[in-house]
Amino acid sequence: MAPRRPYWRGYLKLSLVTCPVAMVPATSESEKVRFHTLNEKTGNRVVSQYIDSVTGKPVKDEDEVKGYERGEGDYVILTDEELESVELESVRTIDIEKFVPREKIEWIYLDTPFYLTSNEKIGDEAFAVIREAMEARDVVGVARVVLGRRERSVILEPRDNGIVVWTLRFGDEVRPERDYFAEIDKSSDAKGVAALEKIIKKRTQKWSPAMASDPIQESLLRLIASKNNRLKPTKKATSKTRGSDDEKQSNVVNIMDALKRSVQKELKSRKAG
Repeated sequence: MAPRRPYWRGYLKLSLVTCPVAMVPATSESEKVRFHTLNEKTGNRVVSQYIDSVTGKPVKDEDEVKGYERGEGDYVILTDEELESVELESVRTIDIEKFVPREKIEWIYLDTPFYLTSNEKIGDEAFAVIREAMEARDVVGVARVVLGRRERSVILEPRDNGIVVWTLRFGDEVRPERDYFAEIDKSSDAKGVAALEKIIKKRTQKWSPAMASDPIQESLLRLIASKNNRLKPTKKATSKTRGSDDEKQSNVVNIMDALKRSVQKELKSRKAG
C-alpha cells in the first residue's frame, strides 16, 4: 500500500506551467529486522535523552535550540523563526531551469530516489504536460529543492505516469576515479577475454529484484523464529480466552510466512514501479 503521508509537498514549475505535487521515498527499509536496546537485568527498553553537558541534567524538548559554535563553548543561538526566515524559494517549489540527456549523468552522482506525483486533480493536466514534454525530448530536468533544511540539486526523470526525482551528490562528495584506476595495467589476454565472454553470455539474465535479496535478513528471521518458538507465551497471550489447540496454532504468527508475504508484496510493488 502506498504511503498516505507525503515526505514533501509543494509545486512543480516549468516556465509558466505550475502544478501542486507530492513526493514520497521510492525505497523503504521498513521490512528490515530492527532491534531495541534492553536492560538485560530487567528486560525493559533503554531510552535515550539529551543531557546538559555541564550540569548532567536532562533537557526538556521545549528548551532545545540550534546553535552555531563560534568558539570553544561559545555559540550563536538561532530560533526556529530565524531559521525559517532564510528559507529559499526551493523550499516549496521545484523550478526546472535546465535539461540534459539522461545518459550524460554519471550513476555515481545519483543519491536518493523519490516518486513525484500530482497532489491535486486540478493539477493533473499540467503535471502530465511537463512529464510528456520531457519524455518526448528524451531528457531529464535539473532543479533544486530544500529537503531537511538543506538545498539539494535534483534531476526529474519521466517514468510511466509519474516522475522519479533523484537527489544528486555534491561535486566534492565524488572522488575522481582516475585517482584510483590510473595505475591499473590495461593489458589483457585476448584468449582469456574470449573464454570469459562465453561464460558471461550463458549467465546473462533479465534483471529481477530477487537478485538483490538479503541473506543476512533471512538468517536473522530464522534465528528469531527459532528462539520465539522456544519462549513461553507472553502474559497478553495467556490472559486471552483459551480455545482449541487448532485455534491457538492459527493465531501464532509464523515469521517466515510473514517474510515470504512481505517479499512477494515487495516484488509486486517493484514490478509495478
